Amino acid sequence: MTYEIVIAGFGGQGVLSMGKILAYSGLMEGKEVSWMPSYGPEQRGGTSNVTVIVSDEPVSSPVVNEYDIVIVLNQPSMDKFESKVKKGGCIFFDPNGIHRKPTRTDINVYEVDATEEALRMGNQKSFNMIVLGGVLKIAPMVTLDSVVAGLKKSLPERHHKLIPMNEEAIKRGMEIVKKI
Repeated sequence: MTYEIVIAGFGGQGVLSMGKILAYSGLMEGKEVSWMPSYGPEQRGGTSNVTVIVSDEPVSSPVVNEYDIVIVLNQPSMDKFESKVKKGGCIFFDPNGIHRKPTRTDINVYEVDATEEALRMGNQKSFNMIVLGGVLKIAPMVTLDSVVAGLKKSLPERHHKLIPMNEEAIKRGMEIVKKI
């Protein structure tokens, strides 16, 4: 199975790190992966996106024009990427800051209220892991154990104490994702 994914939002929302963790998770399972970031010069606060491919087959090219899964974390990303979801694919979004929800009827639309949940959990930095949990509930391309291993690989050792909190955030995202 191949998943072609784009994650898009503002710099500082954990877009690139979410993609990196997903890519490492695939590697931990022996899958073929591609991770291709794209961001402007104002990384924090500017728009950024990352294309991730997780596959059981070799990845021929990291360049993708239509995606199986689109994860949008702000309105500019919704405006740019909603049209690039493959027919029958999925779009995931956090409703905070989104004033126009997806309107397409040929795709699956999922809401993950990660901003609100991160506030409830008392850690806004867990936002991206809550979103990732919602995605993995619907499209379980990698296991939770692999994501934890991916976190260990991608986080500096001084931040490994945050891994249990991130694991809890992923589980919480799996619980709160809802189809629209």
